[in-house]
Amino acid sequence: METRELRYFVAVAEELHFGKAAQRLGIAQPPLSRAIGLLERRLGAPLLERTSRTVTLTEAGSVLLREARAALDAVEAAERRTRRAALAATGRPGVVLATKAGASGELLAKLLDAYAAEPDAVTVDLLLCGIGEQEGMLRDGRADVALLHLPFDSTVGFDTEQLRTEKQVVILPAGHPLTSRAQVRRAEVAELSDLPMPRWPGPDGRYPDGPGPQARDHAQLLQLIALGRACWIAPESSRAQLSDGLAAVPVQDAPSVTTVIAWPPHSRSRAVAGLVRAATGL
Repeated sequence: METRELRYFVAVAEELHFGKAAQRLGIAQPPLSRAIGLLERRLGAPLLERTSRTVTLTEAGSVLLREARAALDAVEAAERRTRRAALAATGRPGVVLATKAGASGELLAKLLDAYAAEPDAVTVDLLLCGIGEQEGMLRDGRADVALLHLPFDSTVGFDTEQLRTEKQVVILPAGHPLTSRAQVRRAEVAELSDLPMPRWPGPDGRYPDGPGPQARDHAQLLQLIALGRACWIAPESSRAQLSDGLAAVPVQDAPSVTTVIAWPPHSRSRAVAGLVRAATGL
């Protein structure tokens, strides 16, 4: 299979509409339909079920969608890492660190200071991500190393070192009745119909259905909470970044959060090795 065919199939599988997929790809619909038909014949299995009104994935199509996304991500990652290696060879080395915006702020500052003190330190470019985005950036090559948070982010396929484990708190608008409590339980937070959890966009950019307000980034999240529109459960270290309009209460039965530094196991970057060494020495 060619990467072009995989891109064509992923577009159709995500849009479930040949016309919209063709428009997204910038091609005409007939050659797109022919390419998908050729792919199905080559694989010996129908990938899509078509009617005059709908397009749906078959079981084989669902498998190919998952595998095609992984394959395309791997190709893009190889391209990005190769370009960065070429830049490093010309005397412009650097390392890209992905981290969730607003998370691990104190830890990140200590890490950057410790690494800067290394004799062979290079420039660290920060990629500040939305909720859960740093894992994808590490997998597709946009980042060389990332700060991930267990159990929420997957570390499958990465090398990791644990940096910190902490409890969780619920962030509430200041003055909310629960802020007078020493601690709360997750069930109590879930029952706050006036303060639902916000909804975050998925990999396709779409928001899941639900009662909570839509949130795009950390700054918007904190604003929604301060306005009394939402609440959020976060690591205890987030207390340090709360404004006067917000309060945090420990969540008794929430799982602990472990922050890890993660990198691809095939990485041979001295900068990544130095950054990991600095992180584990904190």
